[in-house]
Amino acid sequence: MARRRTKKRTHTTWSDPTKGATVGGQPLNASASRTPKTMVIRVGASEVGPSISELVRDVRTMMEPHTASRLRERKSNRLKDYTTMAGPLGVTQLLLFSRNAGSGSANLRIARCPRGPTIHFRVKNYSLCRDVRKSLRNPKTPGKEFSSPPLLVMNNFATPQPPNADGTPGRPPPHEALLTSMFQSLFPPISAQRTPLSSIRRVLLLDRQPILSDSGEAPSEYVIEARHYLISTKAVGLSKPIRRLDAAQRAVRPPKTSRKNALPNLGRLEDIADYMLDPAAAGGYTSESEVEEDAEVEVLPSTSNKQAPRKKRTPKGPEKCAIKLSEIGPRMKLEMVKIEEGLAEGKVLWHAWEKKTKAEERKLEIRHKQRKEEKDRRRGEQMENIKRKKAERAAAGEREGECEEGEVGDGDDEEMWDDDDSEEESEEEGEDGEDEEMEDE
Repeated sequence: MARRRTKKRTHTTWSDPTKGATVGGQPLNASASRTPKTMVIRVGASEVGPSISELVRDVRTMMEPHTASRLRERKSNRLKDYTTMAGPLGVTQLLLFSRNAGSGSANLRIARCPRGPTIHFRVKNYSLCRDVRKSLRNPKTPGKEFSSPPLLVMNNFATPQPPNADGTPGRPPPHEALLTSMFQSLFPPISAQRTPLSSIRRVLLLDRQPILSDSGEAPSEYVIEARHYLISTKAVGLSKPIRRLDAAQRAVRPPKTSRKNALPNLGRLEDIADYMLDPAAAGGYTSESEVEEDAEVEVLPSTSNKQAPRKKRTPKGPEKCAIKLSEIGPRMKLEMVKIEEGLAEGKVLWHAWEKKTKAEERKLEIRHKQRKEEKDRRRGEQMENIKRKKAERAAAGEREGECEEGEVGDGDDEEMWDDDDSEEESEEEGEDGEDEEMEDE
């Protein structure tokens, strides 16, 4: 007999419950994972415009692989809908893009789930990925670089503070420490001992630059420039023909991953020395751009040469490689406006333009506390009203059921008594009518 077909594409394989509740190496409860996950959302999807919508798609690509790259927003969606699903999906940060109806500028809010805080940014200007590719002379097409998160590089995020009176170093302002921790929590941490170098293929550069004032005073406002790069490495100290032979040897070993035109064409040459020494022979030119010394690093091989026998294996020494960064976009220039306590709502902890005194901060805190108490009181009243209405409806339903059962019996009796009364009245009317007729006669 033919065996029953087993679906393999839409059904997950069975896992032993004794080995842990995991499917494909990931826990069933996404919130149990320590890997930070993000959702890039358009607030008012039909109102932000095509340019900001494309910027959102580029940012989702930049935040891969731990992001919702195929998220589709609706006009009826609210922020509560996303926060409700953030817990089961294990989402730790929300990146909310919106558009100011008055000025037309773009805004970015980075909120940490589930209780905040929320940092508000104003996007002063931005460039899309397609604009960055057009501006470059030799743009690089990304491939498998998005299978791992980018390396976060933060520059100039600590403002130098004067030392205290007792000589201890001054502490940075609390809003700067909060800003640094918010950006660091967007990506998983990297361990220098355990993270393999081959997994680091992209770089996200955040450069914090001060806005200089005309008076020459110390700057109080800063702008954050975000850039996205691909990392490419190249061996240093080898001519191009040798590099091509090495690449061809690597391509020939695994037959499935052989590349087209990997082997050089030596049919017109009499000796391989002509290919190695003549720059113009068979396309084997040796001219290459000079590499800066700062871009040269020594890389230790993670494993030994497995192709050779065990007795003849010798560990390889460090190799010199040149690192080159190729920008792929997007670019953004962000200006931090304020920090809120909750998730896109709550008390303002810091504001870039509005400065409050201690007395004004106390008044605002008292007002915020009163509003919270009033909100909790009204919410409690609403819950009590809902319970009371449900109880009344249940009681009314029981009464209607009892009335329906009682009305059926009483109606029959009343109708029976009404019939008897009507018969007696008709008989009396008949007798009275006969007496009147006799008197007339």
